[in-house]
Amino acid sequence: MIYTVTFNPSLDYIVRVDDMRLGVINRTSYEQILPGGKGINVSIVLGNLGHASRALGFSAGFTGIALESLLAASGIDHDLVHVDEGFTRINAKIKSNEETELNGQGPRIAEDNIAELYAKLDVLGEGDILVISGSVPNTLPGDMYERIMARLDGRGVRIVVDAERDLLTRVLPYKPFLVKPNNIELGDIFGVELKTRDEVVPYAKQLQEKGAVNVLVSMAGEGGVLVDADGGVHKSPAAKGTVVNSVGAGDSSVAGFIAGYLETGSYETAFKMGLSAGSASAFSDHLATRAEVEELMARAQ
Repeated sequence: MIYTVTFNPSLDYIVRVDDMRLGVINRTSYEQILPGGKGINVSIVLGNLGHASRALGFSAGFTGIALESLLAASGIDHDLVHVDEGFTRINAKIKSNEETELNGQGPRIAEDNIAELYAKLDVLGEGDILVISGSVPNTLPGDMYERIMARLDGRGVRIVVDAERDLLTRVLPYKPFLVKPNNIELGDIFGVELKTRDEVVPYAKQLQEKGAVNVLVSMAGEGGVLVDADGGVHKSPAAKGTVVNSVGAGDSSVAGFIAGYLETGSYETAFKMGLSAGSASAFSDHLATRAEVEELMARAQ
């Protein structure tokens, strides 16, 4: 079974406004409400690729009810912990001459809520995959990633981590199956600027030396790099296309890698499917579908 954890999921309210101006009433020309959060995006794309998963995390208030309703309508199996204080955040994404985002805070998560999440994770065992991604809200302990990985250590769970800086580096001793920084995040870890695929490789290898089994680095228009568990180094340029929306592209890469690996056992195929899924999401108003991913993979042959 594949599980995803999103500590602070959201309702994403996406609007387009022609020539937005501050201080006056602006009217939308397009609007959409979607379930949001990195782990939830991974679950959605996995579902689109034909792989079931269960989305874990926290929800609260009337917006939490709406979030779970949207997940159910999308066919996403979910088992969120219900929090009493606050409400699931709303993230407003305003697309106009410039793109502006307003991200909410999220609910106040109590100790008993954390214990309930742990109980849901305690069922994981040999062969399961767990994806932990995104930021940790300030109502949770800052070491939530390490706590979860220490709790599951030795059970044969393949853990995927998509996080920035310390959240990522502190879990490397637990030997995550896959880590997926982008080139900017990877550069931030080592205090360097990484612009090309060749520049990324030695630093990806350093993450592997510190404990990561596989290191997938997404690079937006530059494509990506994979340093795999067998010592292989895979590099590829990005697919050609017009970027419509970059939100969820990295999460799509994670989902594509997992799907490709489960289907073939090949790191090469997993890498190609991951990059294609990321591009397919970036080229669309929605998250990647199977047909879109396969079309980009075929084009890359």
